[in-house]
Amino acid sequence: MFFVLRLAVLLLFIFSGYIIGAKYNYSIYGVLIGGFLGLIVIATELIFKKIEFGAIIGGLIGISFGLLFAYLLMLPLRPIFGEDTTVISFVLLAVFGYGGLLLGLSRGKGISIAGIFKLFREQGVEEDLKILDTSVIIDGRIADVCETGFIEGVFIIPQFILQELQHIADAPDTVKRARGRRGLDILHKIQKMSRITVKIVDENFPKIKEVDAKLVALAKLLNAKVITNDFNLNKVAELQGVSVLNINELANSLKPVVLPGEIMKVFILKEGKEYNQGVAYLDDGTMVVVENGRRLIGKNADVTVTSVLQTTAGRMIFSKLKEDYEREEIRVAK
Repeated sequence: MFFVLRLAVLLLFIFSGYIIGAKYNYSIYGVLIGGFLGLIVIATELIFKKIEFGAIIGGLIGISFGLLFAYLLMLPLRPIFGEDTTVISFVLLAVFGYGGLLLGLSRGKGISIAGIFKLFREQGVEEDLKILDTSVIIDGRIADVCETGFIEGVFIIPQFILQELQHIADAPDTVKRARGRRGLDILHKIQKMSRITVKIVDENFPKIKEVDAKLVALAKLLNAKVITNDFNLNKVAELQGVSVLNINELANSLKPVVLPGEIMKVFILKEGKEYNQGVAYLDDGTMVVVENGRRLIGKNADVTVTSVLQTTAGRMIFSKLKEDYEREEIRVAK
């Protein structure tokens, strides 16, 4: 497609050169000059395609300041040298213009659309920016947290996250497709909330392939926080100095506190990994391991908490059947 367009541009320049040259009886020279200019245009397009947006902006700013500085430098020299300043002017313009161009190209690589957006935001208004990860959008609990008013501010949704969600929503697998569509519905729900402002940014970081790495780079660029459920992204972001809000950690911190010695009634659902263990679950999904509970699978049982283990994946409660625990207590007392 691009090859055809470039060929059409080249033929257009050649034809235009032929038409102009024919007026002055120099058709051949017109064709050659038109073809040469067409090749220059195509080469320029290919070169600019490889140069980063920031480098182009930096180069333009650099050469502008270089030429301006050369012009200002010439003002006090003109009364001294009189009219013989043509050569000096040319040299100064060339040196400072070229120097400014090189400096702008090298320093402008960090400039981006998102960075310009950040630079020209209203002064004195500190926006609380938060970037949503794919996992937390699909999870959906972020919408419930926002409705309670505990989280507010500006949510940043990068285009590459939207593309990933759309890719999941178009997946042939039924489960993945349902997850992707749920994520898109959650975003629509958040957009309608009055406390939340949702902004879509086009910053893509083409040199970075991994979505998680792009998220961290964008968060560093905008000085934003990342909201995620991904444990690995959480650690990578923290290592690079990016603040992370983990919904799983929030959910774990809100679970009721259970202390050793407390009695609770559970429904033993399945067999545990160790011998003769049973496994039950609380309403919030916390796993309860019941020692000697295998024989009571499919039944309710009163258990006594012996210990609580907090892990990165959640919390596990270890317990014994109430009668077994009381029997041991009596034995120890004797």
